[in-house]
Amino acid sequence: MAQIKESILARIGTWIAQRLERETSGYQPYTPSDPETLYRTLQPGDILLIEGNRKISAAIKYLTQSTWSHAALYIGDALDEKNEEGHAKRLIEVNLGRGCTAEPLENYQTFNTRICRASGLTPEDRQIIVNFMISKIGLQYDTKNILDMARYLLPTPPVPVRWRRRMIEFGSGDPTRAICSTLIAQAFHEINYPILPEITAAPGRARATSDYSRREILHIRHYSLFTPRDFDLSPYFQIVKPTLEFGFDYKKVIWGPSINDKEADKLNA
Repeated sequence: MAQIKESILARIGTWIAQRLERETSGYQPYTPSDPETLYRTLQPGDILLIEGNRKISAAIKYLTQSTWSHAALYIGDALDEKNEEGHAKRLIEVNLGRGCTAEPLENYQTFNTRICRASGLTPEDRQIIVNFMISKIGLQYDTKNILDMARYLLPTPPVPVRWRRRMIEFGSGDPTRAICSTLIAQAFHEINYPILPEITAAPGRARATSDYSRREILHIRHYSLFTPRDFDLSPYFQIVKPTLEFGFDYKKVIWGPSINDKEADKLNA
């Protein structure tokens, strides 16, 4: 009887996961990523934030009040594997339903992305982070964790701001099987690298100024509660923009003819 119950729960969980992983219509990136430029810019241990276009992405972006709904870790050429199209697998990520997998960078060439780079990492620490992520490939999400997934069926659940991060937390299963950023946060905890600022009154040290901010930072000290947005906000991660890394001269920008309001309306129709 117990096995039948578990099988039914697993099937329901798989159905919910498949619904949440469906793409939403109408996604249009402002600045699509160029894989070649990203390859030149990215370093092993860098975090690639992605503005996802799936149903669960809409919920995560709403709950975290952020552009970014997904995160992947760049591992360079640590894996000698390619996908069916011949693209090298350079990213490790966690997706609902599929678990932890290695994927090619080309998967996100039509998405808005941002590179977050931990400052001052030694080559040894980069290797520890990369090795940790590789060791987690194959980790699967527990599809019996239905209640944790079902909360994301509403893209904009009507909850107060102070409770939104709590909705990111998956309480009944392994949190690293739930959201991409938690596994990455765990990797950085392996080398004791900070993500959000510590709360301290010491002179010259970063601190939260509001009671709400202090409570939130204390609540998310555990790796299982980090979200993609936290790497963007962290004072210890650099934001790396590929268009600026190799020199940018605004005087060489070629501008097209200006578009008046009527022409713009026609293009948007």
